[in-house]
Amino acid sequence: MKEIRLHGRGGQGVVKASQIVVKSAVDAGGYGQFIPFFGVERKGSPVFGFLRLGDEPIRRNTQVYEPELLLIFDDTLVDLPTTYDGLKQDGIIIVNSKKSASELKIPSQAGKVAIVDATGISLKLFGKNIPNTAMLGAFAKVTGLVDWEILLAEITSEFGEKNKEAAIAGYYEVSIADNKK
Repeated sequence: MKEIRLHGRGGQGVVKASQIVVKSAVDAGGYGQFIPFFGVERKGSPVFGFLRLGDEPIRRNTQVYEPELLLIFDDTLVDLPTTYDGLKQDGIIIVNSKKSASELKIPSQAGKVAIVDATGISLKLFGKNIPNTAMLGAFAKVTGLVDWEILLAEITSEFGEKNKEAAIAGYYEVSIADNKK
């Protein structure tokens, strides 16, 4: 089972992105679970959620305390002390940013860092900052945890063709690097 924590801001589509990942995993014959966590429920407030994917039924129903993967939908959240809490050694971090990994001060326990300008993709296609589908494209490429074709079908079914375009852009525009110095 893979445990993933998502960090974003209200209105960026963290919950919908997670629901699409779970549906894609289930449609492919696997298992998935998402537990959202909302602090102050207003647009722009920090939000996070816990996502689990696996090949067997998932019985654990708690927060993710030791994620193998972090999806960070807003690079202003990288400086919060809790963002990297519990990240497993050699974990993967996918960040929505224009900055480099060194500018973001990614911690040394991250083995792989992937950066995609999901906000730029979103602004270009929709005129507003809703980076979730571009982040899903990056997630699919970096992790291979979901079937790409099923994910695209789910995105198209839920949001339409433009969001499919955003996911494809995220898939092809993500840059992946080892974080070992």
